Amino acid sequence: MIDTHLHLWNPAQFRYPWLDGIPSLNREFALAEYRGAADGEISASIFVECAASPDSCFDEARWALDFASDPANRIAGVVASVWPEREDFPGLLLALSRHPKLKGLRRVLHTESDELSQSSLFRKNVALLAEHQLTFDLCVLERQLPMAIDLVDACPATQFVLDHCGVPDISSDSPDFWRAQISELARRPNVACKVSGLLLYAGETQRTAEGIFPWFSHVLEAFGWDRLVWGGDWPVCTLAVTLEQWVAVTHSLLDMVSATPAQRSGFLDGNATTIYHL
Repeated sequence: MIDTHLHLWNPAQFRYPWLDGIPSLNREFALAEYRGAADGEISASIFVECAASPDSCFDEARWALDFASDPANRIAGVVASVWPEREDFPGLLLALSRHPKLKGLRRVLHTESDELSQSSLFRKNVALLAEHQLTFDLCVLERQLPMAIDLVDACPATQFVLDHCGVPDISSDSPDFWRAQISELARRPNVACKVSGLLLYAGETQRTAEGIFPWFSHVLEAFGWDRLVWGGDWPVCTLAVTLEQWVAVTHSLLDMVSATPAQRSGFLDGNATTIYHL
């Protein structure tokens, strides 16, 4: 398995303001602990930026790229934080893109105003990623999916990856709006979907393969086997379940849809290699 969504952080090294409100996550989460949680099933991982403070995000990116350079760490790529709303974005992008481990960028949008991704500067800079064969991870709330569709339409040559299946409100069991928006977004061939985080958005009694199956089956129907990748979302996933439990639920979901060996391989490994240019 390739885990396309791994977070590692040390609040003593870089500042992560959002951790102040989540005491159980407000500590160091290092690679050794992740390796123990992964239980030997995950062969490689993609580090995804962790929403560091504005004065730390570029330093976090450089640290992650250096960390990924050591083969022993088995970090296949880095999705870094460089903010597309910045005027100096092209220069920062050029500096980082020289590193072979840089595979994409992410700007967390669900904590920002909806207008952020709608500016011409933001969209012009996201469009630049296509020139470097870099992806852009879409991190939006369910209600922001129409905004994500607008951004994708403005950057048709850029490869997008929708994080966490668009953060569906599974606990409310009201999927109609989410289903319609996912179907519409999936009509854009330059968008892939990351199956991650689903158990976190489910109610406690829904945190099983059966409980989240309707949401998994819909993204599978919308995107098809070739545009789905798997993500662990460790350590954020531990707010709901262990990483080992999420891996087990994933295998159960694949059993429930009678996935062929080729489909399993693509979802768990091959699609990530293709989409992120690993």
